[in-house]
Amino acid sequence: MQLQIYPATLSGAIKAPPSKSYGQRVLAASLLAKGTSVIRNPSRCNDAMSALSVIRQLGARIKDAGDHLNIKGGKNPKGQKLDCGEAGLCIRMFTAIAALYDKPMVMTGSGSLMNRPVDMVAKALEQLGVTCQTRDRYPPIWFKGPLQGGEVTIDGSLSSQLLSGLLMSLPVAPKDSVIQVDRLRSTPYIDMTLEVLKQFGIQVDAAPDYSLFRIQGRQTYTATDISVEGDWSGAAFFMVAGALTGKITVNGLSMDSAQADRAILQPLQQAGAQITELPDGITISADKPLRPFEFNAIHCPDLFPPLVVLAAHCKGTSKISGVQRLKYKESNRALVLQQELGKMGVPIRFDTENMYINGPAQIRQATIDPNGDHRIAMAAAITALHGHHPVTIDQSECVNKSYPEFFNDLKKLGGQIDE
Repeated sequence: MQLQIYPATLSGAIKAPPSKSYGQRVLAASLLAKGTSVIRNPSRCNDAMSALSVIRQLGARIKDAGDHLNIKGGKNPKGQKLDCGEAGLCIRMFTAIAALYDKPMVMTGSGSLMNRPVDMVAKALEQLGVTCQTRDRYPPIWFKGPLQGGEVTIDGSLSSQLLSGLLMSLPVAPKDSVIQVDRLRSTPYIDMTLEVLKQFGIQVDAAPDYSLFRIQGRQTYTATDISVEGDWSGAAFFMVAGALTGKITVNGLSMDSAQADRAILQPLQQAGAQITELPDGITISADKPLRPFEFNAIHCPDLFPPLVVLAAHCKGTSKISGVQRLKYKESNRALVLQQELGKMGVPIRFDTENMYINGPAQIRQATIDPNGDHRIAMAAAITALHGHHPVTIDQSECVNKSYPEFFNDLKKLGGQIDE
């Protein structure tokens, strides 16, 4: 669907969408749990719905009550094919979980997921007694368990999602396990995984730097009643909008969250945004020109798109580090940011590690192709608010991957949108 976004000043309050990262981990734990778990505030984004489909195929019994899900864990796979849609976490985490079963299976997906590497998953599972094969490093991934446990060494430089899958699956394997992790990135996501495991009664012994994990096998997940946190990743776009165009409150966020993208507060504060913490959220506003900032996003690469928007409206050159994490996202995200926001007048350059944005940019009329990347579409929409002419966004429905209500929330805050 093609949308036109008009310049506007936003103000008001919205509720953050449920976190798809937190939500998928909770769904995985519910599948493995003995008994019925209650999942409140479940995510309805495409990635979460793919994870829900996978746990159903693996034997979970699901009752959808609207504002919550009742999920009875189970170990009775209904078929061999598991479809993850375009969800990278789903394929990298649930392959390790599905490998617990003594049954040949294939994990596949669609769209951009088919160009995201999964060879690190196969290499790890083969060390633990699972036979695996990929399509020349990429999905589908064919495998047959059962996962036995034992010792495994993995490379965490590309993604922490495989590690999350091993941390969720190995506690119920027959053997005790040791995971050696080299060059781990996105460590806050591992904090999130460990938090979910603890809530479901699972214990993991982790080295302080997360280079080594010791896991006792034959543990039992305990069903629980749990609420999915609000998503800092999606909220980050409206926090930036508040810093640029008005005063915006985002409710439904935990200030104690382990989510990596809670780090958005640091560059916002450095740039001069006014931040007010509330019992259930945060208010962002700005009453003076924004300053350039420097921020290392190596552990939170999903913040690049909203931070580029912020930097485009700061007077001077901002620097964001961690570009090497962007190649295998829903798009080659650094290139697509440079290309598409460049059409709008945002000057972006980058090298192998850093991205530089000169501001303030003069936002101009353009037609944006987000290349199927939900975060590019959201970044373009927020950038358009500070222009003088409407900006057209093609494939706007790609925001459904993480934030189906994004454009509705934009309208609630005063955004003007034409279909």
